Amino acid sequence: MAAELTAHQLIAQHRPTLDLALETIRTRAYWSPHPEHPKAYGENGSLDAAAGKAAFDALSGTRLDLGQPGTDGWVGGEISPYGIELGVEYPHADLDVLLPAMRAGQKAWRDAGAELRAMVCLEILRRIADRTMEFAQAVMHTSGQAFMMAFQAGGPHAQDRGMEAVAYAYVEQSRTPDTAEWTKPQGKRDPLALTKRFTPVPRGIGLVIGCNTFPTWNGYPGLFASLATGNAVLVKPHPRAVLPLALTVQVARDVLTEAGFDPNLVALAAERPGEGIAKTLATRPEIRIIDYTGSTAFGDWLEANARQAQVYTEKAGVNAVLVESTDDYQGMLANLAFSLSLYSGQMCTTPQNLLIPRDGIRTDQGAKTYDEVTADLARAVDGLLGDDARANALLGAIVNPDVKARLEAAAGLGEVALASREVTNPEFPDAVVRTPVIVKLDGAKPEDEAAYTSECFGPVSFAVAVDSADHALELLRRSVREKGAMTVGAYTTDPEVEEAVQEVCLEEAAQLSLNLTGGVYVNQTAAFSDFHGSGGNPAANAALCDGAFVANRFRVVEVRRPA
Repeated sequence: MAAELTAHQLIAQHRPTLDLALETIRTRAYWSPHPEHPKAYGENGSLDAAAGKAAFDALSGTRLDLGQPGTDGWVGGEISPYGIELGVEYPHADLDVLLPAMRAGQKAWRDAGAELRAMVCLEILRRIADRTMEFAQAVMHTSGQAFMMAFQAGGPHAQDRGMEAVAYAYVEQSRTPDTAEWTKPQGKRDPLALTKRFTPVPRGIGLVIGCNTFPTWNGYPGLFASLATGNAVLVKPHPRAVLPLALTVQVARDVLTEAGFDPNLVALAAERPGEGIAKTLATRPEIRIIDYTGSTAFGDWLEANARQAQVYTEKAGVNAVLVESTDDYQGMLANLAFSLSLYSGQMCTTPQNLLIPRDGIRTDQGAKTYDEVTADLARAVDGLLGDDARANALLGAIVNPDVKARLEAAAGLGEVALASREVTNPEFPDAVVRTPVIVKLDGAKPEDEAAYTSECFGPVSFAVAVDSADHALELLRRSVREKGAMTVGAYTTDPEVEEAVQEVCLEEAAQLSLNLTGGVYVNQTAAFSDFHGSGGNPAANAALCDGAFVANRFRVVEVRRPA
């Protein structure tokens, strides 16, 4: 069958976008081709909010038949954190049939070259962007994110991260020219002359192991980095968050087919309840790349046992904020309150430990004691979430029972500065919605150490009293080194303290945000500019996105012959 999308068409449409992405990762400036306001959708073929909701609703009771080889049954059973059954079934794969079929298309995909592969990837992203409103509903009802966050993080921000990975993949593959004429002088003799051809070749099949909380945002970088570097990609979603990635696979297969490539270059591996196929897949010889976001325990297992594969993990850490002094006390409190509340703290970047000197801090409103800072922060969170409608819009729903159990147990770890309360969601009465808890702990007491040095994923934060800024820096350094951190924040007006916290973060490879008091928050990062994770501490062995994230997904093979 002739390709419906020619290379010329794809390059004409998407090369300008790729060039802008390449320029932006060089300058680290702000840029996004994907609008993050809902009103921007509904034109040029994209779905508006109502059409997106209708498309999502229409999926209920259907089988998402992807036309994959080796389908031996159907699986489903997703239940939204908002209490509704999604009612979608997905193909279950016989891996001994599917994996060989995925490898069959890699030769033509490899031979297409880096530019055309990038163009196909950008076309996949464009079609996903046209269905952003549908994807937003899918992300909302699998992750528990509130709609606006599911729309932004699961839609344009995820698409930006995917495009960023494509740009880095293109850069790394383009470092080496396709051909070279090599001549070595030999004095009076004829020179030695060779023609050399250099081809980026894929490692094999990439495996994306999806997460429950951010299925697209965390899934797209690895998916598109592997696909753009010539690898086939098998997507294994989290059992509670299949739909967003299944729709992604569907779009990718359609575009690959229309561009004249084998659709089996991208496939889905949904699992039966309790099947736990991630370990089986991760150690199969066909799997040569693994991208994983999730628990530290399984991330460590992958790094130790998936020896045949290049493994990229984003695990977990203990994020901290040093509160030493500020020249905008109210701005600091408002910023922290939002950071602690967004998506019920169910982000790998949410601050957990607030390191506050027990003797208090200096502010533009005078000296504030540890107790005052903690109480004022509690009031700021209460004020932010006092209106239930606004609380639902920020908090979303608790994603699973484990988060709820951790939240309830946290109140018994110390003095409660801010108690969690239940919020009713009128639209989804079965949703579990809870405000954050803040617990006061003492950084000098060994009995409190176990709590604040362990990750407590969810809407739980600890106000840790420290002896001094130096004590806080000591705890920060040890925490990042031993447990890892995706983010570090600091508030200080003291140049020496600022220099010291920067030095800790440089030495321990942790991403630092200083004195945020406005509309930028420590738990948010911008594609093309910010690095998500560093790959240099135990929280993650890779950064989203940099050259290292893509460069080892392919190798360059040389063929040389006499000129």
